[in-house]
Amino acid sequence: MDTLLTGSLLYVTVAWGIITGVLIALWFYRSILSSKEEGKDQLFLAGAEAKMADEVHDVAARLLRLSKPIIALSVLSAVLLLVIGVMWVQARLNAPY
Repeated sequence: MDTLLTGSLLYVTVAWGIITGVLIALWFYRSILSSKEEGKDQLFLAGAEAKMADEVHDVAARLLRLSKPIIALSVLSAVLLLVIGVMWVQARLNAPY
């Protein structure tokens, strides 16, 4: 029995796997960053606590910067998964019995 995962379908599947792997890594990184931010959303008034406030702002800025790549990779991953599905169905319909 011959496999249908050859040619361009194989390349698209590998690209989807890599993109989805990077997306999952960014999700984990965002999760780690957001866990550092939890519980630190209080008001800092003293000068000694300014460093803590800067740290919270830095984490919030990182989280904000991560949102665009995560959205873009999510959309790209979904589109590639749809393309893989269409290519697979087309290959199954064109396969000899």
